[in-house]
Amino acid sequence: MAERDYNFQEIEKKWQARWINEGIFKTRQDTSKKKFYLLEMFPYPSGRLHMGHVRNYTIGDLMARFMTMNGHNVLHPMGWDSFGLPAENAAIQNNIPPMKWTRDNISHMKSQFAKLGFSYDWDKEVATYKPEYYKWNQWVFCRMFEKGLAYKKKAPVNWCPECATVLANEQVEDGKCWRCDSEVIQKELNQWFFKITVYAEKLLKGHDILKAGWPERVLVMQKNWIGRSTGLQVNFKLESGEDFPIFTTRPDTVFGVTYMVIAPEHPFLETIAQGEVRDFIERFKNQPILERLSEDKEKEGIDTGLKVINPFNGEKIPLFVGNFVLMEYGTGAIMSVPAHDSRDFAFAKKYNIPIKVVIDNPDSPLDINTMTDAYVDDGICIHSGPITGMNNREGIEKISDYAEDKGIGKRDVNYRLKDWLISRQRYWGCPIPAVYCEKCGTVPVPDDQLPVVLPVDVDFQGSSQSPLKQMDSFVNTTCPKCGGHAVRETDTMDTFVDSSWYFAKYTSPGSKDMFDRDAVNYWMPVDQYIGGIEHAVMHLLYARFFTMVLQDLGLLQCSEPFTRLLTQGMVIKDGSKMSKSKGNVVDPDEIIKSYGADTVRLFMLFASPPDKDLDWSDKGVEGCFRFVGRVWRFVEKFRELYTPEGSPEGVNLSTELKKIRSELHRTIKAVTYDIRERMQYNTAIARMMELTNALYQVPENEFSTSEGKLVLSEIFNSLIPMLSVFVPHVAEEMWESIGRPTLLYRHNWPGFREDLTVKEEIEIVFQVNGKNRSKMNASSSITKEEMEKAALDDGKIKELISGKQVVKVIAVPGKLVNVVIKG
Repeated sequence: MAERDYNFQEIEKKWQARWINEGIFKTRQDTSKKKFYLLEMFPYPSGRLHMGHVRNYTIGDLMARFMTMNGHNVLHPMGWDSFGLPAENAAIQNNIPPMKWTRDNISHMKSQFAKLGFSYDWDKEVATYKPEYYKWNQWVFCRMFEKGLAYKKKAPVNWCPECATVLANEQVEDGKCWRCDSEVIQKELNQWFFKITVYAEKLLKGHDILKAGWPERVLVMQKNWIGRSTGLQVNFKLESGEDFPIFTTRPDTVFGVTYMVIAPEHPFLETIAQGEVRDFIERFKNQPILERLSEDKEKEGIDTGLKVINPFNGEKIPLFVGNFVLMEYGTGAIMSVPAHDSRDFAFAKKYNIPIKVVIDNPDSPLDINTMTDAYVDDGICIHSGPITGMNNREGIEKISDYAEDKGIGKRDVNYRLKDWLISRQRYWGCPIPAVYCEKCGTVPVPDDQLPVVLPVDVDFQGSSQSPLKQMDSFVNTTCPKCGGHAVRETDTMDTFVDSSWYFAKYTSPGSKDMFDRDAVNYWMPVDQYIGGIEHAVMHLLYARFFTMVLQDLGLLQCSEPFTRLLTQGMVIKDGSKMSKSKGNVVDPDEIIKSYGADTVRLFMLFASPPDKDLDWSDKGVEGCFRFVGRVWRFVEKFRELYTPEGSPEGVNLSTELKKIRSELHRTIKAVTYDIRERMQYNTAIARMMELTNALYQVPENEFSTSEGKLVLSEIFNSLIPMLSVFVPHVAEEMWESIGRPTLLYRHNWPGFREDLTVKEEIEIVFQVNGKNRSKMNASSSITKEEMEKAALDDGKIKELISGKQVVKVIAVPGKLVNVVIKG
């Protein structure tokens, strides 16, 4: 039989069509198998897949195929995070309705997915722009409103003038909009919030569940974002007698307070601020929050002329307004101890405020007249009433006890995390289901009137303003309570709401309820989630919050949505992340056309560990193409020798056949371990490349014998299935070519014999002062003493150490001997 060329275009079309026709990726509940829910973060339908997408989804597809071949019932769905600004901007710029733009893009991207051979169950597809999906955003909103978890208030917000919408703090990066990179300003608006702060402690405790399967880096980022701090709320008072409470994590310094600072947006200032103070407040109220907090920005303030009384010592201290204090943290005011805080020290020096030392350096007593910065280390409390003479760390607990006994303070917990601002002043999003009635106030839309459908026939008139405000037919409605006239909320929900529960909907997308209870509780939680690190404190935190809310509503049994998390690295080219503006984008379609989907997939998995950035290399792609070709040619050359029946077990084999069989079993063991335990797919591929090299070293006549045919068949029965999770199309073609009738996707993963993975002979490296100088092959049972003797008897080593003093000989069993010499 003539050897065939590797025609990847025909092969890939053939197997993609067969997979679809046979419906092999369709999923159903099967309690006889262990379930495995594999999910990659779903994409925004921007119109084209980019290489970052391809990498993410290739990793997921490998894992889905691997777990299926290992006997798991795998759910591997895909959908579309399809609300958001790009569709709206396209409508404004190109006069294309957002609905059409979105649908067209989804259609094109689905065709790209098909070309890559991903194992998605498209029966599970969801798209967040569809009313049957976002109805349940609205339903959950109404339940949260009933429980006080959804509320509206006037608040200073981050405003992006370019996008004409509000941004959550998490969406402001270095003072700029996360999406369009324009400068963000402060604006005061009535906004809807979700009370995520109620779940702050539960979100932190959930890390105990997640630490076994999530990257520590992500957990640290979330922990820092939630920002739990314990301290004391101290009841300072204004001279007028009004309470002026503050929160501090350093009550051991309370006797050193020499001034107080209040946030510019504090409500207290509305009634008392005049003249220069009012001008200062207005100037800094519009400064972006992150800019105010930046270490690089100058800390500015102004004296209000008011005095505050310290309840611990009765001292009257000035009250300043400062641009570095936020209403969002604590009570919106802070006590300042310049002797023991560098920021407070610089501010005090700038505005001529007294500085008072209350924690002394036990090794070198402090002199306020010579201090050039704050003393921030631990020490001994001085001039501090009941804690004078104590170590300041001990003093924190003692002064807290004292404050509670005297009724001038109480222990408290604060969080950096703020409630989730969900209002967006844009059109292409889920309508917020609330109406406003002059008689009844704010009224949620009743369940039987959901969904509040987003109108699709809209006119943007070239403006970035939401057209909903101008649509009388949408705005004007009837109050569900009194039947009188009411107006609808025209803000839409943050699109992160859409992605906070989509993983649960995948389990039963056709359900008329939010999801089918049996299905969702069979599949959830997601066993493996894959996506970018950039979502650590937005999507991943919101999804955890939403899952906890749904559990409290009795809809989910699990409290955490994702058991294991893999954060894949970016795809970069020429030292930068791929982007159109940098001209370094590689089009997946073009690479598939030139090399095939299997080569693209293989390169994405081989070029870098999945959690590291991948540096695009044309030569690397060509190398992967050559490897696929080598395996193809080997199978083509020997496929007629394949024997479906029989096994080399118990058969007397030649030395060459024994060696290659051992190499095969070591490869199976290594590849299995690298995929299942280490998630290091690049090293798994390297092991199969080494096996392929070894196959080409076996004399051809060895495989022509009856014993050789049995070993060759074992190789085909193992190597081709292993390759199938990396390069599924060509693997299926090779599998068929040797006469195997079943699809590889449904085939079992190969096993290995542990005794055959042990090398009979190993390579021992000989070093002198840590540098490789010689080597030898030896029995794998060689002892440490035998290794040392062999090294000292080696001709090259003898020559190098002649006349030198041997200080010591270090042997690492089974690996190397290092002879350390002097002179």
